[in-house]
Amino acid sequence: MAKHEHVRVAVIGSGFGGLGAAVRLRRDGITDFVVLERAGSVGGTWRDNSYPGCACDVPSHLYSFSFAPNPDWPRVFSGQSHIRAYLEHVTDTFGLRPHIRLNHEVLLMRWIADAAHWEIETSRGIITADVVVSATGPLSDPKVPDVPGLDSFPGKVFHSARWDHGYDLRGKRVAVIGTGASAIQIVPAVQPDVARLTLFQRTPPWVLPRADRAISDAERWLHRKVPATAVARRGLLWGIRELQVQAFTKRPNELGLVERVAKANIARAVKDPALRARLTPSYRIGCKRILLSSTYYPALARPNVDVVSSALAEVRGSTVVAADGTETEVDAIVFATGFHVTDMPIADRVVGADGITLAEAWKDGMESLRGATAAGFPNWMTVIGPNTGLGNSSMILMIEAQLSYLGDYLRALGSLGAGAALTPRPAAVDAWNHRVQERMKRTVWNTGGCTSWYLDANGRNTTIWPGTTTEFRRATRAVDLEEYDVVRARTGKPRDKEALR
Repeated sequence: MAKHEHVRVAVIGSGFGGLGAAVRLRRDGITDFVVLERAGSVGGTWRDNSYPGCACDVPSHLYSFSFAPNPDWPRVFSGQSHIRAYLEHVTDTFGLRPHIRLNHEVLLMRWIADAAHWEIETSRGIITADVVVSATGPLSDPKVPDVPGLDSFPGKVFHSARWDHGYDLRGKRVAVIGTGASAIQIVPAVQPDVARLTLFQRTPPWVLPRADRAISDAERWLHRKVPATAVARRGLLWGIRELQVQAFTKRPNELGLVERVAKANIARAVKDPALRARLTPSYRIGCKRILLSSTYYPALARPNVDVVSSALAEVRGSTVVAADGTETEVDAIVFATGFHVTDMPIADRVVGADGITLAEAWKDGMESLRGATAAGFPNWMTVIGPNTGLGNSSMILMIEAQLSYLGDYLRALGSLGAGAALTPRPAAVDAWNHRVQERMKRTVWNTGGCTSWYLDANGRNTTIWPGTTTEFRRATRAVDLEEYDVVRARTGKPRDKEALR
């Protein structure tokens, strides 16, 4: 048998989660690791999403690592190019380049019980690793609906996360499918240049004004010279969002005031009462992701834009047909239809100790222990795993909490000696998820009267964390070995619980 490269840890993906994990490993003195990236550069979703108008809806000073502050953010809400540049900067600052293997797509990960390690088949060969940290992220694989006739469309078709920059939309008739976070940025960015834009809106979103502005030279100078001011700014942004959580998780009726602000946002820009009615949601704000834009509604009110209050049902040649029968001739179709979040394709490529894939183990819904580890998959950890998403704050806060858990996990594993692996007990996974789902029952995401990408095919919310980031950080501060069994190389059998003490 050919000998393969072996590492202590293999990290999958080089977005915020993967790069954060790599920094954590190096800071903990672990240098025997690789970061496997399927693309030709780092950046994750901020590399892939380069569509016109792409920007973050979380303030820049909160949407960055606490251990890598950036005093030079140019705007309150930074654009895609600045965030991608920030991730490149993190990669260089922390010396991660030697560990990163670009163009190494993971095709299959298989747990080898006899050796107590993972065998990882990539597009460039096989690597083995004691521990796998899966940081592929939930917003990495675009979802395009199966629309009859789409294959025969003579024009251009692409997803927002795979934007074709070689195709000029100027003067074209364009259909945009979807009204999520990407669509509300794309529409105002391309509307002035296209001949006609038709927006297919299955469900209208709630959109609040975007309080964006350039960060002044004086502010940036102050943050550079007095770093504590940037820390204070980040702390204020974080604290405000922590205080908002109660309304989302325990008292959704309190969000009525926010709804009035959103309705005023529509009324300011849209004078046509019929269009205004079509753009006003019927569900509680917060049930779906709350979007931020001060340009979306003005763009929809322009004379070259049509809003079709129906899903795309069929394509007949160059004609797109809505479910309500509306027909429109277009030259290009842009799908802003989101990602495979609750059915992540990477789960089909992970084969655990029982010989089943992670997708099979999660066929009734994603479940993990503390958003990190899955029963039957030893020494496998995910960053931004089940029920770690946020509805109102920065995912970087959740990522950093999970990185703390990763650090303690590796310390605990190291204390067990060579050839050891940790696998979460099914009872511990069940108990954790029962607590999460019980808390979820009162939240706006479950009671707000909408269907969102937060819910899986069974209507279960397996994506959002029903609490504050402080609570999650507390829950992931340290690994509780009572929640794990130990397996060893060659035997593959769990040790007795007493042996963990």
